[in-house]
Amino acid sequence: MIIRGAKKNMSDIKKTNAARRLDELGISYELLRFDVDEDDLSAERAADDVGMPREIVYKTLVARGDKTGVLEACIPAGMDLDLKALAALSGNKNTAMVPLKELTPLTGYVRGGCSPIGGKKPYPVFIYEDALRHEKIAINAGARGLLFLMSPNDLVRVTGAASGNIAH
Repeated sequence: MIIRGAKKNMSDIKKTNAARRLDELGISYELLRFDVDEDDLSAERAADDVGMPREIVYKTLVARGDKTGVLEACIPAGMDLDLKALAALSGNKNTAMVPLKELTPLTGYVRGGCSPIGGKKPYPVFIYEDALRHEKIAINAGARGLLFLMSPNDLVRVTGAASGNIAH
């Protein structure tokens, strides 16, 4: 594990469930750390803070399908989730974002720290198709201010994610 960012001291970083899961599976990753601004928990700010292009920094959004229930969508910073496309890809007639008050009880993660890896339950994951064109992408590591830099193929392997055009 390599750590880059605002603080490089490994003792400052509490191992997240997501990191433990990747370690268990022998998946390599780099941790990117950045300072958290409670007033701006956006993926766009995270991308800017770690100095990476927004198209390779992914946010995890939690939605609910009318047929399948809870699911997670990973899309690039600066893009919006296409709920109709997500519904079609996931086998639902429609999908809607889960209310914020349900996020932690469902996933075990807080807003700004939600990861598709290592949550309370393994929900179906859907990822924006362009992720697979990159050698590495950054995705939340299960805590505010912490990102994994990893292969998108490894992310698909760990989560069983399906890819599609789910953002605009």
